[in-house]
Amino acid sequence: MTDSPVLEGEVADLQIQSIIGFDGTILRGFRVHPNGIHVIYPLGNKVSITHWVTKQQFFLNGHTNTISAIDISLSGKYVASGQINHIGFKAKVILWDFYERTILSEHELHKVRVEAVAFSLNDRYLISLGGRDCGSVVVWDVQDRQPLCGNSASRGVQGDATVLCKTNRREACFLTGGDGTLIVWCIDRLGRNVRGVDVALSKLKRVITCMDLNERDEICYCGTTTGDVLKIRLNFHHDIDILEPTKKPMMVGCFAKISRKKLPEGVVDLYSQGVRSLLLMESGNIIIGAGDGTVDMVAEKKVNLREPHSIAYKLPSIPELLVLKTTNVKGGVTSLVFYNNDEIFVGTTNCELFSIDLKTFETKLLITCHTSTIYDVAFPYQFSDVFATASKDDIRIWSISTLQELLRICVPNFICSSVVFSHDGKSILSAWNDGVIRSFTPLTGRLIFAIMNAHNKGVSALATTHHGKTLISGGCEGQVRLWDITPYRQELMCTLKEHKGPVSAIHINLTDDEAASASTDGTCIIWDVIRQVRKQILFANTLFMCVRYFPTGVQIMTAGSDRKVAYWEVLDGSLVRELEGSPSGAINCLDISFDGALFVTGGNDQIVKLWKYQEGVTTHIGLGHSAVVTAVCFSPDGKYVISTSSSGSIFLWHVPLELQQNRENNKQEISSPKDTPADTAQSVAIGASDPQCETPKKEEHINNLETSRSSEKSIKKSPAVKCRCIKACRCAKKKIIKAC
Repeated sequence: MTDSPVLEGEVADLQIQSIIGFDGTILRGFRVHPNGIHVIYPLGNKVSITHWVTKQQFFLNGHTNTISAIDISLSGKYVASGQINHIGFKAKVILWDFYERTILSEHELHKVRVEAVAFSLNDRYLISLGGRDCGSVVVWDVQDRQPLCGNSASRGVQGDATVLCKTNRREACFLTGGDGTLIVWCIDRLGRNVRGVDVALSKLKRVITCMDLNERDEICYCGTTTGDVLKIRLNFHHDIDILEPTKKPMMVGCFAKISRKKLPEGVVDLYSQGVRSLLLMESGNIIIGAGDGTVDMVAEKKVNLREPHSIAYKLPSIPELLVLKTTNVKGGVTSLVFYNNDEIFVGTTNCELFSIDLKTFETKLLITCHTSTIYDVAFPYQFSDVFATASKDDIRIWSISTLQELLRICVPNFICSSVVFSHDGKSILSAWNDGVIRSFTPLTGRLIFAIMNAHNKGVSALATTHHGKTLISGGCEGQVRLWDITPYRQELMCTLKEHKGPVSAIHINLTDDEAASASTDGTCIIWDVIRQVRKQILFANTLFMCVRYFPTGVQIMTAGSDRKVAYWEVLDGSLVRELEGSPSGAINCLDISFDGALFVTGGNDQIVKLWKYQEGVTTHIGLGHSAVVTAVCFSPDGKYVISTSSSGSIFLWHVPLELQQNRENNKQEISSPKDTPADTAQSVAIGASDPQCETPKKEEHINNLETSRSSEKSIKKSPAVKCRCIKACRCAKKKIIKAC
C-alpha cells in the first residue's frame, strides 16, 4: 500500500475564487480593454483581468512585490506592468500576452520602482519610466523581446519624472513630465538611441501630475499640483514620418477655472489638492479630476482679443476654463478612462470606482473595498452567503455570490479590532479601540447598544455564547471581562485579571461552559465561564496571536510569533503536538473547519496554508497576498476560505472538492448547540443602554438580507452601499451609514 501524495510531501496550490479589492492609489491604474468587455487593474502583486458583465476574474502572476504601473496596448494584445521593490534591488517590468494569459518577456533595468509604463502606437515599443532611485527611461522592443535604448529622464536641476504619455500619431515619440521637467522624446531605432527636447516653460515652476494629447499631436494639456492646467504646443511637423519637432515645444498658457463666485481682483480659483487626472474628449472638452474628489467637464474659453484693461494676477494662471458640468467622488481622482463613449470610469484614492454618465454627470458607485488593514473577518452562524470584515473607520458586510458590499457601518476615526455575529443572526457585535463594545442591526446597521468604557485601553478581542446572554471581551490592558446581556441593560458580571499583556483572541467552546483567551504575554488561559475562574493556563515562549477550540472541545490550537502551531489538551493543559507553521514569519491567524478535518493558517510570510488536522500536514498553499495576512476564516458550509491582509484586500479561496467529500459524515459526529430560545433572541436584538441610540421597531435577521442571495431582482435593485435614512434619503452620493 502506497502513501498518499500529501504524506509524500506534495503540496498543491489553493485556487483563488475571487479577490475583493481595488488599488486606487496607482495613477492611471484602471484600464478598459479595447474590446470593451474586460477591465484590467492591479491587485497587490497580481494583475486582475475582469469580465465586466459576468464579473469573472482571472489573475496574472509573476510579480514579486506590489505593482505600481500598468498599461494595455491599443490592439489589446499586450499588457505591461511594473512593480515596486526594496531599496537596493531591481524592479521588474513584465510584458504579458492578454489572450494567452502568459508572460512574453520581462526585464529588470530599473531600480527600486517603476513609475509608469506605456505602449507606443502599433505596439512596437514598450516604454518604462523609473522612479527616484533610477531616474531613467527605458525603451523595450516588443517584437525582438530585448531592450532597445535608454536615457536619463531628467537633466540638470530638473526634478524627478513621474508621468509618461505616448503620442497618438507617431509610434517613436512620447512625453515625460514631473517636478519641473517636461520633455518630448524621439526614438532612433537605427541608432539605438532616444533623444529628448525640453519644453520651454519660461520661468514657470510646476510639478506635473498628468497629461493628455489631442488626436493630431498638436496640443498637450498637463495637470499640476498647483491646481491649474498647462497648455503646450508641441510643434510637430504635419508629416508624421518626421519625428522631431520643427520648433522647440513651448507653453501656450497656464489656465485656471473660471470661478462661479466673485473673487478679489488678481485671485484665481485653483483645483484643491491639485489636478490629479486629466482626459481629453473628442469634442475638445476636458475632463479634470482633482485631489479633493472634484470631477469637472471644462471647455477652454475662446478669446480673440485681450481686454484693454487686463488684470495682473498674483499667479501666472489665467481663468480660461469654463466649467460645464461638475460632480464629486469624495476622494482624490487617480484614474479617468472612457467606457462605451457615453460614460467614464473614475478611480479614487479611497479605493473606490465610480461611473459618470457624460450626459447627466450622475455618479454611480461600482467597486469599493477597504483602504487600510483588515483586522477581523466573520461569518454568521451556519449561514455562508455573507461575511463581515472589520477595519479602520468601518465594518462592511459582503455578499459571497456577487462580491458586492451590502452594508457599511462607520465609526469615524476608530479601529474595529474584532467583529462577530450573534448566533441568532439578529445583531453584529464589534470591538473598538476606543474601549467601546458596539452592537448593530444586520440589515440597516442601526446601533442597538454600546457598552461604554468596556476596557480602558481599547477592546482587542470579542466572543459571544450560543444562547446570546453572555458576552466575553478582552482588552489591551490584559483583562478578560464577562458581560450579562439583557434587553435594556448590559451589566458587567466579572473581571478576570490574569494576563499581563493585550488579549489577542478569545474563543468559546460549543457547550458555552469554557472559553480560551490568548495573550501576547506568552500565556493562554482556559476559563470556566460558569464559575468564572481559571481552569488551566498554558505557557510558551511566544506571543500568542490566535486560539481556537476543536469542535468537540477536547483540544485547543494556538499559534503565534514563534512560527509554531500547537495542539493542547483542554483537560490537563498538556502540549500534544507542535508543528512548524511557517519557516520565515509569525502566524497571525488560524481557523478550524466545522467538522474538524481541516484548519487554515496565515501569517507574516503572506501565505495562506491549508492543513489536515489529524495528520498535521499541509495540503494546499495559497499565494497572492501582497501584505501580511491578518485574518482567515472558513465558511460554515466548508466550501470557501476567506483571508484578509494589511493591504485591505479580501481573498476568497476555493476549498478543494476532495477535502470536502467526507464533510457530511464528520458533521454528524460533532454535537451542535440547541436552538436559541425566543426570549434570548429578543434580548440580543432589542435593547439600548444609551437613550440617544435608536431602538429598532422590529427584529432584523441576517438571513433576510435581500442581496445576500444571488438573484437578478436583488442585484439590479440593490445599491453598492445601503442607506440608513428612515424616511427621505439625506446621504451624499456616496452613501455611508453613520453610527454613534
